[in-house]
Amino acid sequence: MQNQFLLLFLFFGLTSIFAQEKAKIILKDSLQSEAIDPLRPAKAAFYSAIFPGLGQIYNKKYWKLPLVYGAIGTSTYFYIDNQKKYNLYRDEYKSRLEGNTSNSDFLAGLTESQLITAQKGYQRYRDLSALFIVGFYVLNIIDANIDAALSQFNVDERLAFKPAIIKNEITLNNNFGFALNYSF
Repeated sequence: MQNQFLLLFLFFGLTSIFAQEKAKIILKDSLQSEAIDPLRPAKAAFYSAIFPGLGQIYNKKYWKLPLVYGAIGTSTYFYIDNQKKYNLYRDEYKSRLEGNTSNSDFLAGLTESQLITAQKGYQRYRDLSALFIVGFYVLNIIDANIDAALSQFNVDERLAFKPAIIKNEITLNNNFGFALNYSF
């Protein structure tokens, strides 16, 4: 009889009996990545090509707007200023070729070779300013495109590029380097 109680105790004691079911805990993945839009860089570049700075607004990089307008606006200012000075020296040179005298004391004191030199200098500066306008305009488009492409990269804490100190077992010295770590 004792053996039967012992067997009965072991049978019921080792088995698990639950009156209620345990609630299953399902963890929601909080690191869901955004859907990648392959046309996002093209849209940003198109918007910047239509109107400078519009691609930066599309990318929500509002702080870049003063840089875009400052670069293009400054280049435009220098283009207009150099064009005015070029026209001033060119008109003075043409009026001297016609035999007219200058109304300005400053321009009257310049020789014809000085007028030609100044005219060529301002023409060169005007052309460089036009080149800078085009360059900053293209740079605006490229910036919007690259910024839109880079904004879709997966950058989270699981992927890290960190400096590492590795203990050398043979010489007992510390070795410094970089390690690319990916944690699951």
